[in-house]
Amino acid sequence: MEEVFNILQGLGIHYELVNHKPVYTIEDMNNLDKESFKGAEICKNLFLRDQKGKRHFLVVLCSEKKANMEKIQEQVLSTRLSFASCERLIKYLKLEPGHVSPMGLINDEEKKVEVLIDKELKDKKLLAIHPNINEASILLTYEDLIHFIKAMGNQYEFITI
Repeated sequence: MEEVFNILQGLGIHYELVNHKPVYTIEDMNNLDKESFKGAEICKNLFLRDQKGKRHFLVVLCSEKKANMEKIQEQVLSTRLSFASCERLIKYLKLEPGHVSPMGLINDEEKKVEVLIDKELKDKKLLAIHPNINEASILLTYEDLIHFIKAMGNQYEFITI
């Protein structure tokens, strides 16, 4: 977590830390005290792979949405998508299940993970994402999240979910 904060500070990204009990699902997140999140959109993060396991995707979307795998694969010209295994999550982002976050890109040294961002997040004033642990969230602007992703050097694109 400290590494995440150091990188954010180095990039000039302002954030606010919200500590909370450990959460493992978006449902757990939605059950937390909303006042401490200051109206931020709690982001849902999914780690996916293509049919042959050659491409890996981190999908960042609005919490209330359900990801339509077929629609996503059409937009990114991929073979059939499915959830990646825990082993792949650890290999590529060095994260455990329940900790998936765009901040995990700091661990993707080979820049193998492609980031897919829900276009509707652009309209949100603040976003809430994990700083690579599920016992806290950071609040930051959409623009700062994009700045962070660009700085990490991973490929990214905006998709409709």
